[in-house]
Amino acid sequence: MKKAEFVYREILYSAIEKKNRNLTQSYLAAALKISLSTVNLALKPLVRMNAVRIRKMGFDAIDPKKILYYWASIRNIEKDIIFSTRVAEPVKSIEKQMPDDAVFTAFSAYKFKYRDVPADYSEVYVYGSDSIRKRWPQNSNAPNLFVLKKDSSIDKYGKTATTANLFVDLWNLRQWYAKDFLNALEAKIGRILE
Repeated sequence: MKKAEFVYREILYSAIEKKNRNLTQSYLAAALKISLSTVNLALKPLVRMNAVRIRKMGFDAIDPKKILYYWASIRNIEKDIIFSTRVAEPVKSIEKQMPDDAVFTAFSAYKFKYRDVPADYSEVYVYGSDSIRKRWPQNSNAPNLFVLKKDSSIDKYGKTATTANLFVDLWNLRQWYAKDFLNALEAKIGRILE
């Protein structure tokens, strides 16, 4: 994930989970441990599309949905996959055996976050480290476990990806049932942002 995407995730986390649309660039730089110039650069396309309004002492996320769709359109989840393998166990079993430092996204994250599944699923996606390789060795069968590179700030959000991060990950998955999850999540986000 690119550093600009950390900025989008934090803005959307603030807007969706914390119901706060007023932020400062210095707060983002400090919270994400990135440079102020990276924050400024990440905000430029959002200002151009009128999703963010710059104020003298900060900025307002005036259209979080635009930010969400913009991030979804530039996200490349396949580039973040550091390991994938086939695990000959049910999805529930794979989820239960996941190391403590893993952060769930996609189908599992939706299930854990909302205690619901809009469709059956057969893959597990997590942000994690190479420690998962020790648990499940790589093989050449069609993978059902995907480990995405864990970034430096994702742990601060908990054991599941943020709502926005979950949305953009689902947006970028190829499985037909990702659309069912995405539609259900889009409805939830719509109610939050009304």
